[in-house]
Amino acid sequence: MCFAVSQAPAQSVEVIKYPDLAKLISTPSEKHKVINFWATWCRPCIKELPQFLALYEKYNEENLELSLVSFDFVEDLENKLKPFVSKKSIEAKVYLLDETDYNAFIDKVDPSWSGAIPATLLVAKGNSKRKFIEKEFSENELEKVYLNFIK
Repeated sequence: MCFAVSQAPAQSVEVIKYPDLAKLISTPSEKHKVINFWATWCRPCIKELPQFLALYEKYNEENLELSLVSFDFVEDLENKLKPFVSKKSIEAKVYLLDETDYNAFIDKVDPSWSGAIPATLLVAKGNSKRKFIEKEFSENELEKVYLNFIK
């Protein structure tokens, strides 16, 4: 006897370069963008990740576009990042930024960014305003920051 095991399709991870990231940030959207810079090897990033997933789940249908931009190494895509995304059932868009010279683009994302992660960029719909936050969000802080930003 044979049983078919049904599994939800795994979320794909798109490998991008800085010009793709710049387009992701600058292309006007009808939704507010939350772009989180993180990595699977970054403990504070992993600690705050559930807040981003909860925010996405709560506001995705309304007005939120969440993008998780990973700083993992490209060689870890198949054996670390994709399994992590699958295990955590992440439904938001996940990108792997394939750049080795971070100094070439961090100032372009935001002049105040030291390059440390976790870091988050908020972009209001229509690109009317931006806010960059370079820190780990404490519990329940992200939703408050997001709601204050979109007012």
